[in-house]
Amino acid sequence: MTDQLTLPITGMSCASCVKRVEKALLGVPGVQAAEVNLGTESASVSGTAALPDMAATLARAGYAVAERELTLQISGMTCASCVGRVEKALLKVPGVLRVSVNLALENASVGMLANVDPAALLAAVQQAGYQAALEAGEASGADAPRPVDWQHSGWPVLIAALLSAPLVLPMLAMLAGRHWMIDGWLQLALTLPVQFWLGARFYRAGWAALRAGSGNMDLLVALGTSAAFGLSVYELLQNGARSMSLYFESAAVVITLVLLGKWLEARAKRQTSEAIRALKALRPETARVRRAGAELELPLAQLVLGDEVVVRPGERIPVDGLVLAGASQVDESLITGESLPVAKEVGARVVGGAVNGEGLLTLRTTALGAESTLARIVRLVESAQAKKAPIQRMVDQVSAWFVPAVIAAALVTLLGWGLVRGDWTQALLNAVAVLVIACPCALGLATPTAIMAGTGVAARHGILIKDAEALEIAARLEVVAFDKTGTLTLGKPELLAFHSAAGLDEGQTLGLAAALQAGSEHPLALAVRQAAAQRGLAVPLVQGLRAVAGRGVAAQLSTQPPGQDLAPRELQLGSARYMQELGVDLGAMQAEATALQALGRTVSWLAEGGAGQQPRLLALLAFGDQLKPSAAAALASLRALGVHSVMLSGDNRGSAEAVGRQLGLDEVRAEVLPEDKARIVSELKRQGHVGMVGDGINDAPALAAADVGFAMATGTEVAMQAAGVTLMRGDPALVAQAISLSRRTVRKIHQNLFWAFAYNVVGIPLAALGFLNPVIAGAAMAFSSVSVVSNALLLKRWRP
Repeated sequence: MTDQLTLPITGMSCASCVKRVEKALLGVPGVQAAEVNLGTESASVSGTAALPDMAATLARAGYAVAERELTLQISGMTCASCVGRVEKALLKVPGVLRVSVNLALENASVGMLANVDPAALLAAVQQAGYQAALEAGEASGADAPRPVDWQHSGWPVLIAALLSAPLVLPMLAMLAGRHWMIDGWLQLALTLPVQFWLGARFYRAGWAALRAGSGNMDLLVALGTSAAFGLSVYELLQNGARSMSLYFESAAVVITLVLLGKWLEARAKRQTSEAIRALKALRPETARVRRAGAELELPLAQLVLGDEVVVRPGERIPVDGLVLAGASQVDESLITGESLPVAKEVGARVVGGAVNGEGLLTLRTTALGAESTLARIVRLVESAQAKKAPIQRMVDQVSAWFVPAVIAAALVTLLGWGLVRGDWTQALLNAVAVLVIACPCALGLATPTAIMAGTGVAARHGILIKDAEALEIAARLEVVAFDKTGTLTLGKPELLAFHSAAGLDEGQTLGLAAALQAGSEHPLALAVRQAAAQRGLAVPLVQGLRAVAGRGVAAQLSTQPPGQDLAPRELQLGSARYMQELGVDLGAMQAEATALQALGRTVSWLAEGGAGQQPRLLALLAFGDQLKPSAAAALASLRALGVHSVMLSGDNRGSAEAVGRQLGLDEVRAEVLPEDKARIVSELKRQGHVGMVGDGINDAPALAAADVGFAMATGTEVAMQAAGVTLMRGDPALVAQAISLSRRTVRKIHQNLFWAFAYNVVGIPLAALGFLNPVIAGAAMAFSSVSVVSNALLLKRWRP
């Protein structure tokens, strides 16, 4: 860090907080002084401590450094060396915590203190030799427009090709046995604009790299073509216009080929991000709103929550909402990946961006703008594409010494040929070939382009991958653990059997069970209340209702039912484990429970008893939940991928194992408490990399503990926040599809890295040994990055 830094701090509320924060900061190695101001909620710190160390120390003390994320658009980057230089420049800005630069997206994601001025970031990038602008929509005042990069335009390529063509014609004629020779001064005239006008960007970027103490592809091209141009000018001045030792075509054609390669590369890179553009294009600009009995066509920015929106047949739904009136079939394929239209009736949720079918729908708006499902999907995919995969760290390390190593190889080639063979002209040409065949840009593009293509095609099929690390680790999964309810089942259990103890009225005991479930949104509670409502039962009032985590619920009756001798002072409803802990004898109904469990039913028990009372059994409840139609096939797909499947269920062992047999699960863990799921996931990690699939709040710790968490978008927001992958449909088959796509994406990354390294490992020695002239070397370099990006684009062909 710099000598003086102001940290914005959240969580301070009193003078004692000030003292604790000061004490925590002064305990960080390197902090010399710390002065905390409660009014400004900040701390002025001096010393040499690292900012992440201070942030971690404050977090342990119960406070947080106020952070923000900012995305910069960067232009002028050409290779992995450029990525490293931009990252290094941004990390030097005081207050910057982390930086991730993406060559394929041409942007930088910056995590920094909330009080850092974005202008300092832009200045740092400019000083490193690149152009930067704030991404549209960043809240930081007037946003500068994104710089226009030369490589997105085709006109420099066209002009360079027209000027270089006459220089190449004599070479082509020689293949046909003709010997043409263009006047040397004309060759110079044709080469000059290519070298110093169209090629000026190589000099600018190369000089910026040198000033920053590093090198890049531009520097290699500038050195190589300048050497060929300089040698030709020397020969022209020494031997005249008819000299046979002119190499102007090498300089001009190399620049032309590099420009062509970068233009093709830019076109291909735009294709890798077309999934984002397709998602952004889904949202209409206006909506038909019903206000005061009239329908108005309004921009989406003018809508408010609760507005009634009318969607006609064939129109795209503009907002997230609930259906108030009408029924239709809705095409959600571009959002959830569901190929068939989904039926929507009153009370159903609809997602903005989906296409309405044949019916007229009236919706109540439930989410707008940045909070809409479509906006969150776009943010998630953009975040995944912007972040680096772990494998990229190795590429970054290589790129740091790549350009200096190539320059050293070129010098060795020059001296070796010149001193050993005495042919300094050939020595210089071979050194030029070494410089121009080296391709750090292919190294820089190998990983991000595959990540972009993989996450993009995944999003189109309803699989949202949070970051590149989750994508890479998912390819190595060997075990996948599933929660049962709502993940492998529909999550809508029904009360299929209810048996009261001998001598007790079934209606009364079911009413007591329903009273205990009042106010609970648990699926089993809803099933009990629904069964009581269908029978028209009177549900008594209870007091002191409390949940016993992972076991059940307990409460006291508020009133005695008149004329009834059944008036338990305290009621309990829950699992067999809960009953055993209470000392309830289940023997009278144990045989019946065992038979129901063998059918895959979930069994719960109702009992009474309190202080000074002998607990007694009142009733047995058996629930059934339909398995999802695709669950068995999904597990079979995992088995085909060599993935071990495990089900974690709070059900008794009998019913859990019955479900396991039906689905063909490899392993079943029954009677698992919610707090035990994360521990079991940690145990499973001994078998290899573990994925966890869930949809509820109680699954969040296990999703976070797994190497990769898969959350059903049909479940809770908490689960989706904890998971690395969100499945937009509640379909377990998407788990196997996500793993399959991850494996294919990682294979593409490995292939790209192999080719990127192979180009250099094979090409540089061949050029040094004199087997490649500068023109062929330039062509190989120019098209190496194009081949890497094209290989990544093959991922777009993936289908579930």
